[in-house]
Amino acid sequence: MLNALRFVMLMSTVVWVGMIIFFSMVVTPVIFKTLPRATAGELVGNLFPRYWAIGYVAGILSLSSLLAISFVEKGFPAARILILALMTALTFYSGLVISPQAKAVKAQMAVVEDPAKAEELKAEFGRIHKKSFALNIVVLLAGVVFIFFIARNMRL
Repeated sequence: MLNALRFVMLMSTVVWVGMIIFFSMVVTPVIFKTLPRATAGELVGNLFPRYWAIGYVAGILSLSSLLAISFVEKGFPAARILILALMTALTFYSGLVISPQAKAVKAQMAVVEDPAKAEELKAEFGRIHKKSFALNIVVLLAGVVFIFFIARNMRL
């Protein structure tokens, strides 16, 4: 049972971090380089619900399996638990709070006729995007740190 929990924890974390790297550093840049900006933005926006869903599932699986391991081993790896809790919380916040804000501003941008209002909305979207990007980087870096903690204790 302990090995199964360790597998779930490691696999879900590695899939999560790998997804962030692949989506952020491969998929999104290729989409924006290949398609017109508006189409690329729409496509990436349509991918985000699946991106967040994978993050939610991975966060819940990795955190719950780590907590179960802690219970079985009668230990409390506070730093590891804190890292996964932070990653999971930020992922839920990004997907459930930040993403709807960005989507709402994008919808307004599509119908606004006043150039001044359009610039204001563009600036607002830029602020939301920067916040989303920063949170994504924090989750990625925290995930790399977590994987390092796991790797340094591995025995082959």
